[in-house]
Amino acid sequence: MNKPITSDAKSVHLGVRIAAEWSWRLIVIFAGLAVLGYVVLRLETVLIPVGLALLASALLIPFVDRMQTWGVPRSAAVVVVLLGALGIVAGIMTFVVEQFIDGLPELTDQFAASVTQIQNWLTSGPFHFSEDQIRQAGDSVVKSVQSNREELTSGALTTAAVVTEIFTGALLTFFTLIFFLYGGDQIWEFVTRIVPRDSRRRIRIAGAAGFGSLIGYVRATVAVAAADAIGIGAGLAILGVPLALPLASLVFIGAFIPIVGAFLTGFLAVLVALVTKGFLTALIVLGIIIGVMQLEAHVMQPLLLGRAVRLHPLAVVLAITAGIVLAGIVGGLLAVPIVAVLNTAIRSLLADDPDAVYAQLHVEDPETPLYPAEPDEPRTEPRIENPIPPDQATHDD
Repeated sequence: MNKPITSDAKSVHLGVRIAAEWSWRLIVIFAGLAVLGYVVLRLETVLIPVGLALLASALLIPFVDRMQTWGVPRSAAVVVVLLGALGIVAGIMTFVVEQFIDGLPELTDQFAASVTQIQNWLTSGPFHFSEDQIRQAGDSVVKSVQSNREELTSGALTTAAVVTEIFTGALLTFFTLIFFLYGGDQIWEFVTRIVPRDSRRRIRIAGAAGFGSLIGYVRATVAVAAADAIGIGAGLAILGVPLALPLASLVFIGAFIPIVGAFLTGFLAVLVALVTKGFLTALIVLGIIIGVMQLEAHVMQPLLLGRAVRLHPLAVVLAITAGIVLAGIVGGLLAVPIVAVLNTAIRSLLADDPDAVYAQLHVEDPETPLYPAEPDEPRTEPRIENPIPPDQATHDD
């Protein structure tokens, strides 16, 4: 007689049950990440200024704390640090803009001369283009610009709207930065009150450890960016490339996006050198940029960042790519700091002693890998193959 078909879960193969359990859990996780991404995209006008303010506070809060230890009231320390930071930034920007305005005519003349050389090479070189063909190509470009005048005008209006949005975001960033510097720890304690009381202390310690990693990351990034700008800017100045100081400033700003930022802004310097000084000078500038990048990757970052905030290059590249796709250049700027903070915070949450995690990450040898390929200790217990389920085990009376 045939046995009746039952719906008992034990009748399903173990592999199928495991796959089903993993599947619905992964679906739930993916749905949660999708909802989180949608919320972040909808609130990016608010979240991006808050993220930038958090980065700035990580850079400036050590100075505020130091002044407070000297007996200065915290409110006065915040005002002094902010005014000093704004003064330094304004002074540097004014100097860079003046240098750019002074060097722009020379760059324009050299660019015009380079264009003339290219036209002569096209007519007398191996391609043997006629002057009429070159003139027709220029006329077609002019006609294309004139025919798309309406689109260019709408693009200018869009640019004006973007400038307004940037100005609004800058104001929001500034006011958020003031409160972060004055009472960031109190804000964090207030936010974590939504966490159950039993887990509240561990969450607060993880947040403090993550912010400590952010402070170390910002300090090291500023030092690395300054070294990149000085090295590349000095090479441009020695070679006589126009706009050496503005290009070095762009390298400094681009270096805040690890790995790719300084290289891309440095490539702009290569183009300027190619247009103004020729192929050999551009090749030398490219060699200088590659040398500075190698010095940054193998010497400065391991020494300055250490293990607490050092991430695998693949994680850095993937984080930057995802940040740029989601939020543009600002997303690429914030991606790596977010990953660095999460790296330390999650390690603190998973540790048995969260108070000691951040100290354990600082070791004398920063080249020691964070995640070694082999386990630290060999397995002591034997591996059990095909274990017998408890309900099927036999016991001797």
